[in-house]
Amino acid sequence: MHDVAERVENAETVLRSPTRIFIVPSVIRLKRYVRRPIRQRVAFNRKNVLRRDSHTCQYCGARSNDLTLDHIIPRSRGGATAWTNVVACCQRCNARKRDRTPEEANMALRWRPAAPRFLFTSAYGFLSDLDPIWMKYLPSQR
Repeated sequence: MHDVAERVENAETVLRSPTRIFIVPSVIRLKRYVRRPIRQRVAFNRKNVLRRDSHTCQYCGARSNDLTLDHIIPRSRGGATAWTNVVACCQRCNARKRDRTPEEANMALRWRPAAPRFLFTSAYGFLSDLDPIWMKYLPSQR
């Protein structure tokens, strides 16, 4: 109505008034830049580390709901409890690695851990009513 955005994709629903029918957009694109507020950070906790790593051991690739967290640089050696130093790990690999670095244990990480750049959303199971049209616009899990 104010010509600040354009319709990219339409939803399958409409809004009706007594005199008009409005097609509901599912995806819009802003015509001018709007400054974003300061980005919210994803809370560092076990649940979010497992989500980030897709419930997969970062050493052997096993998928499980019974994973532990592993410090890449062990805490006993000054390793921080942070997004870049903690990964999901199966109990077998955690016992094999023990209090060593991956190099010392001759174990390779599948990828370097990093803090998520977005809040976990419906693509990760928070909301069940995600419009399938949005899937091509959301970041993939990995």
